[in-house]
Amino acid sequence: MAKQITLAQHVRLLLTWLDAANPRTEHEIAMRIMKIGEEFGEVVSAYIGVTGQNPRKGVSATHAELTGELCDVIIAAMSALATVAGGPEDAEKILSTHIAARYPRLLRLLDAA
Repeated sequence: MAKQITLAQHVRLLLTWLDAANPRTEHEIAMRIMKIGEEFGEVVSAYIGVTGQNPRKGVSATHAELTGELCDVIIAAMSALATVAGGPEDAEKILSTHIAARYPRLLRLLDAA
């Protein structure tokens, strides 16, 4: 069985590769942020394929392809966050803090429902 790789480990290696190929200029940082939009477009395309909404193509994607594209959005977003935050560990801390700050509000919304 393959070793479990964490999101931070994957992002660290991805950033090492990206930084070697494309140093972190303002342009490159913007490209990493825009990559989220590109990946989101692939999610939309996969969803259309799963639901068969394009009559010319019919059902042209699988649920596994859709979930894979959603994972790619998460990886792209975390890579962009790590790029602007200082690294994968800093990005994880920021994300955890962000989630913790919103969690009480979510609980209140659920209690009100």
